[in-house]
Amino acid sequence: MAPIEPPPTGWMLPDPWDAEPGEEILGVGADLQPGTLLQAYRSGLFPMNLERGGPLGWWSPDPRGVLPLDALRITRSLAKSRRRFTITVDTDFVGVMRACGDPSRPSGWIDDEFVEAYAELHRLGWAHSVETRDADGRLVGGLYGVEVGGLFAGESMFSHERDASKVALVALVDVLAAAPGPGRLLDVQWRTEHLASLGVVEMARRDYLVALERALTLPPAF
Repeated sequence: MAPIEPPPTGWMLPDPWDAEPGEEILGVGADLQPGTLLQAYRSGLFPMNLERGGPLGWWSPDPRGVLPLDALRITRSLAKSRRRFTITVDTDFVGVMRACGDPSRPSGWIDDEFVEAYAELHRLGWAHSVETRDADGRLVGGLYGVEVGGLFAGESMFSHERDASKVALVALVDVLAAAPGPGRLLDVQWRTEHLASLGVVEMARRDYLVALERALTLPPAF
């Protein structure tokens, strides 16, 4: 079923093409309505509070972290871990978001406002979760993100068992790589050392925006 297009945003969001090199926070304010979020992702922006509970910022990192679908690195230990878990898709979107936003985590900035906003995007068919489950069916890892055309904007992931989030990422790449059309874009926002070990590279913002324009012409994978 095709995603449902929400009413357009009434906000004028910043244009990343106009940003200075290296500038990351391009605007502050607006809202998390579905139309605003979709306009942001289509423009190369994503929302994140400047601090937990603080003002809403609109980010466009330069450089941007992306994972080329043919560059994912699967170690022997990760390949072994894949056999220990079961993957599900879109069966517990809110559960994944709440686990990602656990305030005890150093990066647990996701609050109730974000959960509600992205749960609505999920209901409309634009946001998806990949869940990793143990042998008893318990949720032990996963990730979520927003898919617009051939863009999958990965937002966050979590792991309660070794390699559980990595296994979810491998499953996501499998889905995207099997979808028709070259030029799909898996955006992970920033390249960290952890993500770099999985194959994530940096892309200059202008190159990212060009790749984004191409990706948005593709049909979704989910």
